[in-house]
Amino acid sequence: MKATIATSPVQTANTCNPINEAVAVPPTLIKKKELAARLSVSPRTIDEWPRKRKIPYLQISDRFYLYEFNAVLAALKKHYQVDARS
Repeated sequence: MKATIATSPVQTANTCNPINEAVAVPPTLIKKKELAARLSVSPRTIDEWPRKRKIPYLQISDRFYLYEFNAVLAALKKHYQVDARS
């Protein structure tokens, strides 16, 4: 099973492509532990946010979720003031 998340196309200024077509960049999916470290919260907090529908996620199996960092950050900015570590 291959999972993908739809993203909006990104415009690039490529001199090799005279038409300047939009090129879609696939999102970077990360695990719970990395997301927790980037947001300076516990992994248990990350478990709670999808359950409360505060952040978007991609469910791979019953117990395995992946997260797209920029989408999570945007969702959290609606609810909280969040400064993430890069």
